[in-house]
Amino acid sequence: MNLDSIIFDLDGTLWDSTQGVMESFNKTISKYNEVKDKLTIEDIKGIMGLCIEDIALRFFPYLDKEKGLEIIKCCCEEECGHLENKGGILYDGLEETLKKLASTHKLFIVSNCQCGYIEAFFKAHGLSKYFKDYENPGRTGLTKGENIKLIIERNNLKSPIYVGDTDGDLKAARFASIPFIYARYGFGEVTGYDYAIDSFKELYKIIMP
Repeated sequence: MNLDSIIFDLDGTLWDSTQGVMESFNKTISKYNEVKDKLTIEDIKGIMGLCIEDIALRFFPYLDKEKGLEIIKCCCEEECGHLENKGGILYDGLEETLKKLASTHKLFIVSNCQCGYIEAFFKAHGLSKYFKDYENPGRTGLTKGENIKLIIERNNLKSPIYVGDTDGDLKAARFASIPFIYARYGFGEVTGYDYAIDSFKELYKIIMP
């Protein structure tokens, strides 16, 4: 495959942070009497890849829209510090594969997250050295597809590919007019992808056949 760069989604593609996210979210929402129930791992898996406005609607449909968004923003602030210290579950062979890929390609992250989340991933696991740049809507206010295009333009990429695990990731890649690799081991169900992998380690075989 003739590529000069690989752009990655984060949740469900590089790591599984659902346990830490659940713990930090529940710690935060316990402070709000208007929140009815604690969140479960399945709840968290169901919102991976969504923007914070959609997460607020999913978790708190019974609350005023502004109140739900306020709570989610507080959850996200707690989340980053928690994950920076605790980390998440890295998918099997992640660092070994990133190291090999980074020796031949430029690597990037574009995720639908808030400021500080990608940085928490880097700090918890010492992986920033493999990535040239990253972007998120918390910093730009842009959609995932727009952020992919921003990374492409900012880094003068000629032949990138996007790796993700949800239908939203596929749509973002299509918006940016680049190929898409579906990480089937992640959280989403996707059809119409260009390539698929069942483990992160398989990516090297697709990129460097």
